[in-house]
Amino acid sequence: MAYDILTPQNIVSYILAIDSLRSFFGTDDISVDEIGDGNLNYVYILKSKKDAAKALIVKQAVPYLRCVGETFPLSRERMNYEIRALNTFYERSPEFIPKIHYADESMSLVVMQYLGKHIILRHGLMRGLRYPKLADDVSTYLANALFYTSSLYLQSDKKRELIDRFNSNTELCKLTEDFVFTTAYMEHETNDNKNVKDNPLAAELFADMPFKEKVLCLKYKFMTQNDALLHGDLHTGSLMVNQDETYVIDPEFAFVGPFGFDIGALLANFVNAYIHHTVVTADTDYQSWLLESIDALLEGFLQKFLRLWDQTESSALITPGFLDDATLSSFKNDFIRQILRDTVGFAGCKMARRVFGVAGVAEIRGIEDKEKRAQAEAMALSIAKRFVMEHENIGSTKDIRDLITDER
Repeated sequence: MAYDILTPQNIVSYILAIDSLRSFFGTDDISVDEIGDGNLNYVYILKSKKDAAKALIVKQAVPYLRCVGETFPLSRERMNYEIRALNTFYERSPEFIPKIHYADESMSLVVMQYLGKHIILRHGLMRGLRYPKLADDVSTYLANALFYTSSLYLQSDKKRELIDRFNSNTELCKLTEDFVFTTAYMEHETNDNKNVKDNPLAAELFADMPFKEKVLCLKYKFMTQNDALLHGDLHTGSLMVNQDETYVIDPEFAFVGPFGFDIGALLANFVNAYIHHTVVTADTDYQSWLLESIDALLEGFLQKFLRLWDQTESSALITPGFLDDATLSSFKNDFIRQILRDTVGFAGCKMARRVFGVAGVAEIRGIEDKEKRAQAEAMALSIAKRFVMEHENIGSTKDIRDLITDER
């Protein structure tokens, strides 16, 4: 059908015209609530008024950047990449991906499982909630998603097919190139310019050429390194959690890129939560839990990724018999350490860009007390700069913890 932007007034009639979705709701009356708080799309929850357990999420891409408005045009094709990514990740980690009930590329729309017993991880972390399975779940998801879509597992033809399916997601990749690696470190109309004006931290950041040179190197890796299929925007707002389950949502930025980018995005967000609880709540117990979660997530990923690699004899990269066991083991360990280094560098970019760039995070920009917000901004920039400047020297997760805690 022809594209039409769904609204609370017309969405029910659209849904009931689809046989499988009409069967899902039966004859029940349906309520509609807009719940999206993201930057790109509209998200609605449709619920049966008779049975609240019968509920679905409807997500639709509109032809502009939602957080800016119609003055910032953006192709609706991003939804196609989200659908493809959800399906690809579901194949390897179905326990972490919401079920797709229906997808319509002509309408730039997907209808998914409603996670009514879960909350956005960012909200939980800001409230000081603890999730005992989180680090294990996320590290398992990352190891599966990254390893099984890489040349360490796939043969060359399958890897190139994967690149062809995803790497035309050029508009959203360009958004990342601009907003994560460029405009947040210079005078630009999209920045939080009320906070930039006469702010010595902003002036210092914009004038820091050694830092910006390192950012440029990381940007080039982002643009050219086709390691594995990435979520592309894996922050704590892209995870739905409760005490027992973790789900990954919103992969519209999906593309084939560098191993460390998604991991770095999560690391950045955990550090932002740590900063929030250092400056705002001064909750030292929760700070410790966040640091332990960072360690567990990163160590878990490295171990699980390496285990999957050890179980794979042949791939586009590795031909059996090419290296002896000792040399292959050394190669793998060096390879893993480089992923960790890149992770830290990308985390630094992700943290720094949130301070003055478009789309800040609530942990920092949402702090109402001006003095505490300034303290949080200074701490975030200090850690971010060290991440970027020193990432090539990282040898272990302990090194990462030291960089974070040195800035208290």
